Amino acid sequence: MYIDWPAFTPWSALAGGALIGLSSSLFILANGRIAGISGLLGSLLQREDGGLGEKALFLLGLLLSPLLWVALSEAPEVRIETGWAGLLMAGLLVGVGTRLGSGCTSGHGVCGLARLSLRSLVATLCFMATGFLTAFVLRHLLGGAL
Repeated sequence: MYIDWPAFTPWSALAGGALIGLSSSLFILANGRIAGISGLLGSLLQREDGGLGEKALFLLGLLLSPLLWVALSEAPEVRIETGWAGLLMAGLLVGVGTRLGSGCTSGHGVCGLARLSLRSLVATLCFMATGFLTAFVLRHLLGGAL
């Protein structure tokens, strides 16, 4: 693995983290619920309870933010080092994992840890360990077969 240290941008990373924290804080203050992306998307698709407008706008902001970034600056090079089978399997496993874990990285890792939730700490440690293990097995034991 190669890390391009001259291209490391700590200020934009800090600004991005601050915006994530601010948006999730505003969401919980305005709606009384955490900004877990898998839960928001699931409730929007199932047409659960109220607040469909806020949920849709929050998710639309997630989709439009990268487009705004590309419009205002140079986009980084994106390299995906797997085929369609690997991407489909990854998406499926992430979807199943968010249902089994009752949340995703934004719900547990951002909002839950900020609220000092032990359940979110355990969930975050589990999905981080699973991600590390999966990357190790795919890259080093299977040689990137997918």
